[in-house]
Parts: sequence; structure tokens; C-alpha cells
Amino acid sequence: MPTTLLRKTVLTAAGIAATAGGIAGPAIAAQATPAERAAQVVTTDRKHGERELDVRYEAQPNFYFCGPAAARNALSVQGKNIDVHAMAEEMGTTEAGTNSINDITPVLNKETGKDVYKSTEIPVDKVGDKVEKLRADVVRTVDDGRAVVANIAGTATDTDGNTHAFEGGHYISVVGYRDGGKVVTIADSANPDQASYRMDVDELARWIASRGYSSS
Repeated sequence: MPTTLLRKTVLTAAGIAATAGGIAGPAIAAQATPAERAAQVVTTDRKHGERELDVRYEAQPNFYFCGPAAARNALSVQGKNIDVHAMAEEMGTTEAGTNSINDITPVLNKETGKDVYKSTEIPVDKVGDKVEKLRADVVRTVDDGRAVVANIAGTATDTDGNTHAFEGGHYISVVGYRDGGKVVTIADSANPDQASYRMDVDELARWIASRGYSSS
């Protein structure tokens, strides 16, 4: 049976172990008021195609809140601090996870503006064709001061050679890019010890394959 965008998402046993006990991770960026945070977007040399957003990171409080946590971390770059439990209720999140990226996008739009975010699917047999669109969507969204939320599944390797495995599925935030979007920065709520890492955009596209992402 082919996997579709609507496939339910849960964490693997490794993800459960990483998030058990509701441990909150350290902030990727310093705490600040929403107004201060809006002025603290970290922008590196745009001539070299780099930009990263300031994330007020929190780890997910349980094994099935990765969708709400990813959305919460994504919205934090705009200075928003939304309760993850309230977001989970809006998304219909259960112990089986959050059904699809289509349940994430309306919540992002509720907090950001009508039709700001849209969902994009990456079919398994179209990954190669979708890499450039994903790269462009990440660059545009981050340049607009927003983060991308992606629904991923399987195992991927970051630029430091570390593997990240979520065979049952997971949600992450994409909060920056370098090399014109060829490399992206990920905020991952699953494990505060690996809260942030970078990944080649083609590797991210393969990770998203059969699922989707939300971008502006």
C-alpha cells in the first residue's frame, strides 16, 4: 500500500526514549520579548546565500507531539510563544501522532495570516524533480522571516555525518539555509541534545518523500 501525505505519523522507540519525561531543551537563542525577538533575526552575509532565523527552541513533551512542537518552534522565529498543547488540540493530534502536513498548515496560517502557508507533497517517484522547488521554498520562506515545517520519515544523515532515524515518521522545522539553500538548518524537537543540525537539501527532500512540507 503506497504511503501518502495523509499517513499517520508517530515516533520510533528511539524517539520515545529521547522525549520521555517531557524534558524541555535549552533555547537555541537567548530568551527575549516578542518585540525584541523580531529585531534579533540572525542574518549572515546574504551575498553568500546564507540566513538563519532566531529560534526559541523547546523539545516536545511526549513521543507523539512532534507535529505541534515543530509548528511551535517554527512560529517562535516570529516572536510567537504558543502553548504546544493548544496547538495539538487544534491539529487533532493523538497518541497516533498528527495525521499529515495538511493538519499543520491551517494552524500556521491561523497564527501568521490567511493563506500565508501552503502544503506541498513530495511523491516518492518525484524526489529528484522536487529538490529545486524545496530549495526555493526554504529560501523564500526564511527570507520572509518564517520557518518551514516538514513531515519526514525514515533515516537521513546530516552534514556532520550523524544519522537521524524516524521510521514511523516525524515533524521538523527548517529555520535557515546556506550556499543559496543547498544546505538547510533544522530545529528538531525530538532530542534536545540534537536540537539543531544542518542537512543537504537533496537529503531533506528524500527524507520528506511520500509526505510533505508547509512553506510560505
